[in-house]
Amino acid sequence: MDLIDIFQRFGLAIAIGAAVGVERHWRERDAPEGARIAGVRTFTLIGTTGGLAGLLDAGLTPGSLSGLIVASFLIAIAVVLLRFGLMEARAEGSFSATTVIAGITTFALGALAVTGDMAVASAAGAAVVTVLASREFLHGAIRRLTWVELRSAVILLAMSFVLLPLIPVDLYGPFGGVSPRSLVILVILLASISYAGYVAVRLIGGGRGDLVAGAVGGLVSSTATTFAMARQSELVVDAAGPCSGAMAAGSVSLIRTALVLFALAPALAERLLPGLLVAAGIMLVGAIALVARTGPSKADLPGNPFELSQVVKMALLITVIAFIARAASQIFGDGGLYLVSGLTALADVDAMTVTVAGMLPSLPLDVAITAAGIAVTANMLAKVVYAAAVGSRGFALRLAAISLLAVVSGAVVTFAAGLV
Repeated sequence: MDLIDIFQRFGLAIAIGAAVGVERHWRERDAPEGARIAGVRTFTLIGTTGGLAGLLDAGLTPGSLSGLIVASFLIAIAVVLLRFGLMEARAEGSFSATTVIAGITTFALGALAVTGDMAVASAAGAAVVTVLASREFLHGAIRRLTWVELRSAVILLAMSFVLLPLIPVDLYGPFGGVSPRSLVILVILLASISYAGYVAVRLIGGGRGDLVAGAVGGLVSSTATTFAMARQSELVVDAAGPCSGAMAAGSVSLIRTALVLFALAPALAERLLPGLLVAAGIMLVGAIALVARTGPSKADLPGNPFELSQVVKMALLITVIAFIARAASQIFGDGGLYLVSGLTALADVDAMTVTVAGMLPSLPLDVAITAAGIAVTANMLAKVVYAAAVGSRGFALRLAAISLLAVVSGAVVTFAAGLV
């Protein structure tokens, strides 16, 4: 390391300590002098000590003993912090070890900034400060989340980091085959989007209104949510509330489709994104306008959107649709793919859009755009038909008017974007 690099790394070590110290000092800013374990000065010195230990280790320690100086300093820092932490805990009747662990972490990050990757040290320092500053939010989140939701998060993590590496990558089956690992990745992606949105709404609160219930339901299935809202419209005097829920579900479904396409096929998403967002915006404005006029009625939140049975069903559905779509495309050409897109989307739009995205780049981009557009349009129009068959007249008319406006506007924007 040259002198400039040393100063940059040492400065980062000091900055990490100062940043953590500001958060710790601010949290106990009302405490009298000497009543806290460590504040901004102490944490800045801890980060500085980590940087010095890293410099000494890099300059004095042979390769076989690398890390000895850092480890020695780390043990000393930990002993000091633990001693004073124990004294504070006895005085206050507290059992929190956060400040002690934060001090040890700050020292380690200071050493990493000097001897390792500066980008990793900087990102980790920012993450530490964020976690420390989010105590109230995180504690409130844990109190409000249910065991079912936490269990689902564990399942999602297990699928991502335990199951996924064991799934084979090779293609199996006729018509180009299907990769089991690709299917699992798609399922994890869809489940992650649904779960993140569900948890966000749970933490924000106000989840008993038709609008919020419809939005959460749209994360799981906008078609099923529309059915539920349509049945509810027959039981209430004013169908505006259930209709706002159905519109919110449609809006969330369109946004989710855009996110999935953007993650799987950026080229396809670039062409469809403007139209999808315009259509989603129109549906959302219609939902908010109905709620603003009538006020949201009470409706229970849907169940957890990430149950294992739903994941298995989604995996099977995507596998079947992918096989049918590839077979239809090879046997009947583009027309066969368009027919499959329209028929499949009558029940679910995600499986078809994911399948079309997975067929790129072997599938021409214009054909993929048309197939995905047919799927989205067919799904929106099918929900209007379902609303007319199951829901009240007012419910069906409102949903039909907004859905038709959204479809036409989205199609016009998508066509115009293709001409630019």
